[in-house]
Amino acid sequence: MSFEFPLRVYYEDTDLAGIVYYANYLRFIERGRTEWVRALGVDQGALKRDHGIVFAVRRVEADYLRPAKFDDELVVSTALVAETGARIVVDQAVWRGEEKLFAATVTIVCLGESGAPQRLPPDVRRKFAPAVH
Repeated sequence: MSFEFPLRVYYEDTDLAGIVYYANYLRFIERGRTEWVRALGVDQGALKRDHGIVFAVRRVEADYLRPAKFDDELVVSTALVAETGARIVVDQAVWRGEEKLFAATVTIVCLGESGAPQRLPPDVRRKFAPAVH
């Protein structure tokens, strides 16, 4: 099951050619992941405060397929691929209508305050279970 997050391309997102600067796609998918986690009912602030756990991106495999341009209305889709308790893998894409502009597979790790991997608490982990496609 895919979660969708709409956004619009602003002038600040573009380069001199008027197309979205490549690094901004990473910002777009970060926003999509944040809203997906929120929609699942996971409060990242409480996770850090109560358990000392934060999410960190470990790996991104990205394909830039077509350019987005100023004022485009886009949708970021996010779908869970795998979850192991201390690692989450998602497929994400940026769409303009039916046209896929960008695709990425992102591996996220759960880290404790020391920076070492840490498993999600069972109640938080259960919130990701229905998201498996």
